[in-house]
Amino acid sequence: MPEPDGFEDFVSRRADALTRYGFVLAGNPHDAADLVQEALIRLRGAWHRVERRDDPEAYVRTTMARLHISWWRKRRRERLTDAVPERWTTDPGIARAEEDIGVWKALALVPPRQRAVLVLRYFEGLDDDTIAARLRISRGTVRSQAHRGLAALREHFTQPEVLTTERGRHV
Repeated sequence: MPEPDGFEDFVSRRADALTRYGFVLAGNPHDAADLVQEALIRLRGAWHRVERRDDPEAYVRTTMARLHISWWRKRRRERLTDAVPERWTTDPGIARAEEDIGVWKALALVPPRQRAVLVLRYFEGLDDDTIAARLRISRGTVRSQAHRGLAALREHFTQPEVLTTERGRHV
């Protein structure tokens, strides 16, 4: 597919300046080259529209700035680390909870807010104020939900089918 009239000339004249601009944005030559390449690809698709306005360089620079911001936002969420664990580690609390199927079955029958309060209080070991802040409810609501949730669990634990696991009955 042939290049549109003037596009190739624009790229050959302005590529070095655009690469310098990309370096100022990104701080390294590799990301600068990626910014220029991606911006020029987008310019190629919009060349006839941009050329009529007689300012293709402004279009490319704006595109590069927006791309850089977009890439920066994506990278900002990443958590890079120098030390990669050599093997998986297991949390003894998770292993204990996974073994105790009866508790999780009973918790599944409790309403969601009560379940959240009970897990945060007894499994995570958080205090009422922290739970209230996390769930965005009042401290009194935390206490009432915990009370109701415990009452519901006590009721469920009187049912033998909830208390059994593959290894036997929980007492």
